[in-house]
Amino acid sequence: MSNLTSLIEQGKTIGIIGGGQLGQMLTFSAKAAGFRVLILDPNPDCSAGQAADAQIVAPYADLKAIEELARRADVLTYEFENVDLQALEDVQDQVAVPQGTHLLAVTKDRLREKTFLKKLGLKVAPFRAIENKEQLEEALATIGYPAVLKTCQGGYDGKAQHVLHTPADLTAATELLSQGKCILEGWVNFGKECSVMVGRNSTGALCVFPVSENIHRNQILHESIVPARISADLQEKAQEIAEKIAVGINLCGILGIELFVGEDQELYVNELAPRPHNSGHYSIEACNFSQFDVHNRAICNWPLPQIKLLQPVVMVNVLGQHVAGAKRLVAQKKQWHFHDYGKGELRRDRKMGHITILTDDINETLAEIKQTKVWD
Repeated sequence: MSNLTSLIEQGKTIGIIGGGQLGQMLTFSAKAAGFRVLILDPNPDCSAGQAADAQIVAPYADLKAIEELARRADVLTYEFENVDLQALEDVQDQVAVPQGTHLLAVTKDRLREKTFLKKLGLKVAPFRAIENKEQLEEALATIGYPAVLKTCQGGYDGKAQHVLHTPADLTAATELLSQGKCILEGWVNFGKECSVMVGRNSTGALCVFPVSENIHRNQILHESIVPARISADLQEKAQEIAEKIAVGINLCGILGIELFVGEDQELYVNELAPRPHNSGHYSIEACNFSQFDVHNRAICNWPLPQIKLLQPVVMVNVLGQHVAGAKRLVAQKKQWHFHDYGKGELRRDRKMGHITILTDDINETLAEIKQTKVWD
């Protein structure tokens, strides 16, 4: 049943593996469209579970729980990459899994992902597979410094990776090799970081979102600016890259594509996210259809809309250390859209919510955010 061809009607149940904020926003969208939602997550008070019709409280690796999710749902999806591929394959005869497992198999492994992108003819940083210190030293002799060593699997927001600036960084970097196979990537000198969301259903219909310019702090997304402050030609090229990847990987659902705008004004594909993406949250208020709407439509094989940006927008993340300040802004900023994910434990650098600000002047809005001093 993985190759869904029929439309899944309103009133049916979408099963989501994962109960974080992406699952929560998928749930909000699904409920508005008339679906029921069932969440699988070990936390009984998870963000998505607070909004869904029901929740199976169990570890993600609990095969019996995944089988129960498959029995009770009409279509299955996920909100993060680290899903058990074999478990998904085992339930494909019980429930529609329109995203299949190939997409996950490629995107959850950085080496497979980079190899796939290179075969598509897209620009990526030079890379090598690394299994020991000797291979690392040999690869650095070819790729040169600076370079980034990353685990092939796992890690997000800059975790499970190490930047090597000189040979003095080798000792610290090789500690990553104890975690498993790694990939060494050459450094791309870039002027901006951007991303674009693309959706595709099982019949091949495509829709592409505007390009987002992304500003990071400590390797965590801080702000997304849409439209990106890059040339129209580069915006069009980024969207063409997104479509090429979507077709090449036989996408069903939404896909986030992270890009570097090189100093040479070329676009380099950095990473893929086979799910909604933090940098696409702006679309809830700023587009005629959000990334979550498109994902749900795609996995249910509904026709996909043409995406329109209704107004320029800035999205800013609210991390643990920003929560108190952001709450004070509620009484001051009547035009701002405040999102709180309902997470119980407040931790530094944990994504607790986001704020979306529709604007007629991007620079003025960026200055307004800075003037609050919440994000200092």
